[in-house]
Amino acid sequence: MEQRNRRPRRKPQSSGLKGTIERLKQSPVAYNAVLIVIVLIAILVVSNLLMVVITRHGTHRAVPDFSGLKLAQVEAIADKQGFEIIINDSLFVPAYEGGIVLDQLPKSGAEVKAGRKVYVTINSFRQKMVKVPYVAGRSLRQAKNMLEVAGLGIEKLVYEEDIATNYVLAQIVEGKEMTDRSDVELEMGSGVVLKVGVEEDNNSTIVPKAIGQSLQSAKSRLWEQGLNVGNIHFDEGINLLNQKDARVYRQSISHNATATLGTVVDLWLTLDDAAVDKSSAASDKQARELEEERLKAEQELRDSLEQAEVAERNVLMQALQESSQRNETITETDEDEFF
Repeated sequence: MEQRNRRPRRKPQSSGLKGTIERLKQSPVAYNAVLIVIVLIAILVVSNLLMVVITRHGTHRAVPDFSGLKLAQVEAIADKQGFEIIINDSLFVPAYEGGIVLDQLPKSGAEVKAGRKVYVTINSFRQKMVKVPYVAGRSLRQAKNMLEVAGLGIEKLVYEEDIATNYVLAQIVEGKEMTDRSDVELEMGSGVVLKVGVEEDNNSTIVPKAIGQSLQSAKSRLWEQGLNVGNIHFDEGINLLNQKDARVYRQSISHNATATLGTVVDLWLTLDDAAVDKSSAASDKQARELEEERLKAEQELRDSLEQAEVAERNVLMQALQESSQRNETITETDEDEFF
């Protein structure tokens, strides 16, 4: 009797994580939802860890000062501190030993992440030599372009009377005139002397705007217009390393002025952008005034020539009339004598 009344005991439910999992398994929807949430959390955690490893998040360090050190020393230091050295450019500065670092980017002291690339400019052991192209017989513009492509420039333009204005008659390198068979090399950046033709009545040019240009661009503009580059003045703080960033803020002959071919133009350069912008605006204003004056002078010249032409025509007509009257008088006299 007691055995019949005894109820079967239920299995005690597991507690803790195992019990929770078992209960979730009894509801497939809840179980799958929990699994999805766990998988997403795992993905986020792993992604964050990978991001930290790849970008080295939070591992900032100061860039060492590599200037003045030889490239081998720089690479050794960079390897220890987790930087990669990239040679970006090279210059030839005789005052420094060949193979040393002249400049770097980022600059020393900059806070960057480990693994960052540092671009350096090193000093060449010697200046690169380039072949001098033969440019005689070409226009000044063509000659200038050929020399610039070769990495050279114009030392001086010497104008000589000739019917071919602004055509190169001869080129002089190191005191000797080149021929089409000459094989001459110069250090990159050197200049050659060009003898250029000019007609006596066609020897003027318009001065271009050099303000706002780099030194090389300013030189190129002046040469193209048949002008020589004179003294070059650099503001304090400009050196061989940052010279490429300096711009012209003053020129000795105003932009848009009329000058004789071969005239020398001096240049002043600065790293101050505000000074360049101010000078550029003033130069543009003066150029407009010069243009108006030139147009006015040309109009006055045309008016004067027209007046002279009219006066000459009137004199000629008067002379013809007088000549015709004299002929009529002579004819009448001859007729009277005849009768």
